[in-house]
Amino acid sequence: MRTTNPEEINFKEKFSLEGKVIIISGGMGLIGRAFTEACAQYGASVVVADIEKMKPEEHSDKLNHRFPGKILGVTVDAGKRKDVEALKQKTIEKFGRIDGLVNCHQNKTAKFFAKFEEYEDNDWDAVVETNLKGTYLTCQIIGSYMAEQGSGSIVNMPSTYSVVAPNQNLYKGTSLGCPAAYSASKGGVMALSQYLSTYWADKGVRVNQITPHGVWNNHEEKFEENFSKFSPMKRMSYNHEVAGALVFLLSEASSYVTGDNIRVDGGWTAW
Repeated sequence: MRTTNPEEINFKEKFSLEGKVIIISGGMGLIGRAFTEACAQYGASVVVADIEKMKPEEHSDKLNHRFPGKILGVTVDAGKRKDVEALKQKTIEKFGRIDGLVNCHQNKTAKFFAKFEEYEDNDWDAVVETNLKGTYLTCQIIGSYMAEQGSGSIVNMPSTYSVVAPNQNLYKGTSLGCPAAYSASKGGVMALSQYLSTYWADKGVRVNQITPHGVWNNHEEKFEENFSKFSPMKRMSYNHEVAGALVFLLSEASSYVTGDNIRVDGGWTAW
């Protein structure tokens, strides 16, 4: 609305996702499940897309008891073009349109935490194919559809280690680490997102990012102890704390926001 009078605006309504159709790639992951729930609670129809072993269809059937007819589960490998094409088609067949795309898929191989000097090509390729190529494919295939439609919002997920280097002291005494393949692939996601944010800006498609950090998932006690020493907020985050940023970026409340990266990191990168 073209106005300078804030009294003419229903600010609460701006955060609603009612009537919007949102695809969440990686929707069965730790953060993806919180994203699905938040979008559904705010009124969106949600497509939960994930690999077969994560059972997105089964999860969606359960959610449809609470959100009747509003949840669709689709098995997809984000790194495979034919899978992403099928995801787009199934979404349109079910809901008739696509208004939002959220990319939170990622791949952790069996040797994901191997030292850089010992990393194998197969592991590197698998991480990059899912994290970066998968985001390229979903943005190209589904983002192009929204650009032709004349509106849409894309939210990609880079990493804290797209912004800063890992503090290796965080992992001392634990079985965890941060592979270079992860940082490199997620850095690519950040660069691609920035590119697309201006590429499609005049097509009505906004492209933004959310960078979470330290999302708790029954971590080792030593890791939590280390994390608290380096975090300004002295604790890890929870998946539900990331979801508010997503609702903002998918809704009309962020209608003039593109090319942004919301860091939900407890101040980690503010030091």
